[in-house]
Amino acid sequence: MNKKLLHRIIGFSVFLITAFVYFLTVQPSVSFWDCGEFIASAYLMQVPHPPGTPLFLILGRFFSMIPFAENIAFRVNTVSVLSSAFTVLFVYL
Repeated sequence: MNKKLLHRIIGFSVFLITAFVYFLTVQPSVSFWDCGEFIASAYLMQVPHPPGTPLFLILGRFFSMIPFAENIAFRVNTVSVLSSAFTVLFVYL
């Protein structure tokens, strides 16, 4: 087996395991500190306190429009799950 292919398979499996574990532990509603502000800002496409994190707000708005859960906070928190899992993948590669 090619080394490059093996690294990609391992990286993809690490991504799936990490995403699964993070998805099991995702906050189903609003938690402490700035989470509620960012969830509301992403849902309504408003600007939170500076610097505003525009990428998170755009992704949060996109995920809030996908009807895979009833709670909008859970949908927006899924952005953090996927971005953390992709971070683990890119650190591995």
